[in-house]
Amino acid sequence: MYFIDVQGTLISDADKSPIRGSREFINMLNEKKIPYMIITNNTKHSSKDFYAYLKSIGFNLDFSHYLDPLMMLESHVEKDGVAAYGTPEFLELLANMGFELNYKNPKTVLVSIKDSFVNDEFAQMIDFILSGAKLVGMHETSIYAKNSKRYPGVGAILKMLEFATSCSYSVVGKPSVPFYEESLLMLRKEVPDANFNDITIISDDVKGDLGGAKELGMKTIFVTSGKYKSADEIVPSLKTELRPDYVYADMQEILEAL
Repeated sequence: MYFIDVQGTLISDADKSPIRGSREFINMLNEKKIPYMIITNNTKHSSKDFYAYLKSIGFNLDFSHYLDPLMMLESHVEKDGVAAYGTPEFLELLANMGFELNYKNPKTVLVSIKDSFVNDEFAQMIDFILSGAKLVGMHETSIYAKNSKRYPGVGAILKMLEFATSCSYSVVGKPSVPFYEESLLMLRKEVPDANFNDITIISDDVKGDLGGAKELGMKTIFVTSGKYKSADEIVPSLKTELRPDYVYADMQEILEAL
């Protein structure tokens, strides 16, 4: 059984096209009736729209096999009084979902990703947190890759704010335990006795996605088709117990190894 990341694993960070072997891997799982969940930290598009995009570029999957943080948000964050930070698309999505954006006295500071954070935004977040607002990340990605550049991910920003304020934070999407537990519950509709130690997770985020998954007992496969140019950039610096079980260049290499 598999949990499979999307950005950098199934689709390219550069142009959102399918990565080599990715559609074929999903087809193989379907043909062999191997249970799987597509788990993404998408926050730029509505869940249905992003799922529809994956279908449009040739991924043969059912929505019951799909989970992203937006589908978890309402059960984790109160809708009134949210100071949200991220792309314009993310802020629009929140408004469409009924979240009240408040940048005066928010109850929650909600952080997503973008490539243009400025220090004044961080200063505002710090003031809100020190005034009692909860700090919540849409996910805990280590690095955000865009336009051939690598930016601090939401996880890195959360760690910075935690250090600056001495306040803890929670996470909606990967690699939070609630997100993985929800993925497992969805998988159990197909395999009632499934457990984390039955699952292999595939992702390009070895520090975020795979580290949290490994702590829950999952087997981990790191693909270097996304955030990192090679395993040598990051794996040697990881704690031994958090290093991936397997490393492959992309989904095609995994297919060939099966």
